[in-house]
Amino acid sequence: MRDHPPCFQWFRVTALVLGLIAVTAGSAAGADKPNVVLMLADNLGYGDLSVYNDGIRGYRTPRIDRLASEGLRFTQFLVEPGCTPSRAALQTGRYSVRSGLSLVIVPGTPNTLQSREVTLGELFKSVGYSTAYFGKWHLGPEPQSLATAQGYDEWRIGFYGTSDVAQYEQDMLRNKMPAPMIEAVKANYSIFEVTEPGGKPEILRPYTTEYRKRIEGDIATAAIDYIERKTAKGERFFMHIGWTRPHFPNLVTEEFENKSGIGRYGDSLLEHDYQIGRVLDAIEKASIEDDTIVIWISDNGPTRTTANLEELNMGSTGPFTGELGDGREGSIRTAGMIKWPGRIEPGVSNEMISIHDFFPTLARIIGADVPDDRPIDGVDQTDWLLGRQEESNRESLITFVGDRIVAVRWKQLRFYPVSFVPQPTNPGMMGYGAAMLEHAGYPNMFNIEADPREERPIIDSAAWAVGEYLRVVAEYRASLKDHPNPPAFSMTDFRR
Repeated sequence: MRDHPPCFQWFRVTALVLGLIAVTAGSAAGADKPNVVLMLADNLGYGDLSVYNDGIRGYRTPRIDRLASEGLRFTQFLVEPGCTPSRAALQTGRYSVRSGLSLVIVPGTPNTLQSREVTLGELFKSVGYSTAYFGKWHLGPEPQSLATAQGYDEWRIGFYGTSDVAQYEQDMLRNKMPAPMIEAVKANYSIFEVTEPGGKPEILRPYTTEYRKRIEGDIATAAIDYIERKTAKGERFFMHIGWTRPHFPNLVTEEFENKSGIGRYGDSLLEHDYQIGRVLDAIEKASIEDDTIVIWISDNGPTRTTANLEELNMGSTGPFTGELGDGREGSIRTAGMIKWPGRIEPGVSNEMISIHDFFPTLARIIGADVPDDRPIDGVDQTDWLLGRQEESNRESLITFVGDRIVAVRWKQLRFYPVSFVPQPTNPGMMGYGAAMLEHAGYPNMFNIEADPREERPIIDSAAWAVGEYLRVVAEYRASLKDHPNPPAFSMTDFRR
């Protein structure tokens, strides 16, 4: 066989190398679009997990603790002060007030997630992912608001509202409500599934106090089935799990009853941890662990003074003050972590990140377009998470209750244009049961690092920072000129 000249040999080798590089680059591009499993706990406080409280409450949450050790654990993860507001912020990357969802949806309230919003589900669908939702949604019962009308292919173990609906039947019977009313409520707050986009919910069972004990396990089982189905087909997937723990009433099965040593709130945390472990085991069993981003976060701080009597003051905000429904640090600062093997270095970070930031961050990771026709309040945290920069891209966050700005966080400083005070009840209700007092033209200020309990106001010595507070508010208000907010529903103010 005739030898080719050296220049031809060089050309052939070069072409081969370039071809291999192209193939490798293509494979890397595919690997850069990981599966994403996003898990959202319900009313779990900063101090509720043993990885955050060092086990001082006597129980351990070993599976979530292990996830934290294998990923990046956040110690300054900020959210919105309620179930609906945080879920709206997570889905859209926007302050919930921009969607008219800045109060928790309860039966009879009119606000609901609108079809014009762009959700995480739609973001992932836009780049070819299979998508699924499991469990609690809490963004409205209208057809346009369902998860399967908002970018998710299916919705398993679904329900519209929140777990206190499990108590409604017993309470309505105790209060001698008419049977037709009871049946109507049961139908509206039952467990259902939707098996295709735009499909009609198929009711599976009523959400009773008995089923309250089993729902977390059923959510985990459905999620595991989805992982197995999609892995078998080789499909990239995004799954969002809306867990129900530790929202009251925290009734558990015999397997977890009296196991924590602190009552049913602690028992529910042990069950939540166990079910998280089942999902994580399924990811490992499917051999997709290295190619899957796992995010575990809580939606807001705990209910303390507004929970069932058996669970009063059981949720822990750690060193902070506040609870679900008010604008204080313990309401909006909670637990969160992210794991992406080989890409996100394990550790602990006190950099500021908010629930709004997952929308633009995940969009960049999967190559999806962020809408440019509306304000997006989340910031892209990709470079910080991947270790390309030391500091996060967030330094401020506004907190709303209804249409009111009730707090502003800028760096380590907290500013309050109003104060939250307890209702004259026994116990005195705070959180969403609190009253708000107007200030006489000046904000309260606290340094959350020096004073996490917010007991020492610093307006006398730190007025130099008021300008930053006003700047953050002014930038938000300027965005309303071209993008006004829809009306924010109020259950107490009927003057408008």
